[in-house]
Amino acid sequence: MTQPPSPPNGKTSFSTPFERFKRDEMSEWTSAFTLLDTVETYFDSHVDLLQRRLQKHSDRLKMRAEETFKIRDLSGDALAENFEREFKNFRLRLSTRMTSLSSSWQSAKVVRNREKVSFFFGVMSLLFSALIFGLAPQWVHISYTVHAAYHLPLRAYRYKKRAWHYFLFDLCYYVTILNFIYIWLLPGSPALFVACYCLSHGSLASAVITWRNSMVFHDQDKVTSLFVHIYPPFVFTVIRHFYPSAEIRFPALAELPHLQPMRALLLSGAIYLSWQLLYWKFVLVDRRAKIESGQRMTSFSFLLNDKRGAIGRALSSIPPAYRETFFMSGQLVYAVLTEVPAVYVLYDSPFWSGVFLILIIAVSVWNGGGFYIEVFGRKFERELEALRKELAESTARSGHSTPFSTPGLSRGPSEDGLSSVENSPPLMMSKILPEDPPPLNLQPPPQSKKDQ
Repeated sequence: MTQPPSPPNGKTSFSTPFERFKRDEMSEWTSAFTLLDTVETYFDSHVDLLQRRLQKHSDRLKMRAEETFKIRDLSGDALAENFEREFKNFRLRLSTRMTSLSSSWQSAKVVRNREKVSFFFGVMSLLFSALIFGLAPQWVHISYTVHAAYHLPLRAYRYKKRAWHYFLFDLCYYVTILNFIYIWLLPGSPALFVACYCLSHGSLASAVITWRNSMVFHDQDKVTSLFVHIYPPFVFTVIRHFYPSAEIRFPALAELPHLQPMRALLLSGAIYLSWQLLYWKFVLVDRRAKIESGQRMTSFSFLLNDKRGAIGRALSSIPPAYRETFFMSGQLVYAVLTEVPAVYVLYDSPFWSGVFLILIIAVSVWNGGGFYIEVFGRKFERELEALRKELAESTARSGHSTPFSTPGLSRGPSEDGLSSVENSPPLMMSKILPEDPPPLNLQPPPQSKKDQ
C-alpha cells in the first residue's frame, strides 16, 4: 500500500485551505474589535464628561443644602434686610471702583500723550539744532528765537498756574531778554555783546551743574530749563567762532577781536548788579509777606529749604538776618568766577569753546540718565508696593465682606482683589441655583469652511 506523496516543505494536504480560512476569520474578528474600540472610546469620553457634570451638580446641591440650613436660622425680615444692605454696598463699591479706574485711565492717558509730544519735540529740536549748526550756522540765532517763542510762554503759563512764577525773575530769564535785545535790536553794541557773551557762558551754562539740569525729553519743564541754560552759550559760540561773515550781521564783533578781561568782567558785573537790585526790590522786599507765608517760592527759599545741598546747608548755618545778604554776595562771586574761563580762554579758542559745550551737554545727559534709572526705578518699586498693599487689603476685606460667604465659596488669598465680587449676594445665589446639564450630543461636530 503506497502512501500519497508528502507535501513539500513539511506541509499537510489541508494546510493551505485551513490557513486561508484562519486568516479570513482573524481578519473579520480584527475588524470587529477595531470598531468596538472606536465606539468604546467615543462613549467612554462622553460618559466621563457626564459623570463630571453630575458630580458638579451634586456638589452644588450639597452647598445649597448647607446654605439653606444657615438661612433658616434667620427670620424673613432680617434676611431681606441683610440682603438689601449687602446688595447696596456691593453696587456702591463697584460703582466707586469703576469711576476711579476710569478717571485714572483718562488722566494717565493724557499724561502719556503729553509726555510723548514733549519727547518728540525735544529729540527733534536737538537734531534740528545740530543740523543747523553743521549746514547753516547763520540760522542758529533764528532757531534760538523760534524755540524761545515756544518754550518761554509755556513756561510762564505753567509756573503761574503752580504759583512758581517768581522763578521767572531769576537771572537766566533776565539774560535771555538781553540776548534777544542784542540779536534783534542792538547788534552793533560792543558792551551789550560782551555782557551777553560772558553771562551766557558763565552763570547760565554753569547752572546746568548747579541746578542739575537733566536731558529728560519726556518732561517739558526739564527740556525748557535745559534750553534756557544751554542754548545761549551755544548761540554766542556760533556767533563768535562759526558764523560766516559775522561782522556784517553783528557789527559789534568788528570792534572786539579780543576781550579785555577787566573791562569784560566789569561790564557783565554791572549788568548782574542791575538785575540783583531789581530782584531785591520787587521780589524780596515788595513781596516778602507772600514768600514768608509759603504762598510763593523763589530760588533763595528753594535753596534754603534744600537741606541735602551744599548751598542749603551753608545758608542754614547763617543767622536769618544775614542770609539774604550772604546769598546775594555769594551769587555775585559765583557769577564772576564762572565767567573767567569765557574771558580768558573760550573767546579766543573755537576748539575749547566746543569742548566746553560738549562738557555741559554731557553733564545734562548724565543727569538725565540718572533720572531715568534711579527715579523711575524707585517710582516703579513704590507702585509695586502700593499695588501689593491694595491687593492684600482687598483680599482681607473679601474674607468678611458678606454674612453669606462660606469657606467653600470664598476665594483664596492668592487671587486678585475682585474676590469681593464673587462673595456678593446676587452672584452667590446664582452659584447655588442648579443648572440643567446640556443634552448629550453624539453627532460629530460639523466641519468648518476652513477644513472643507
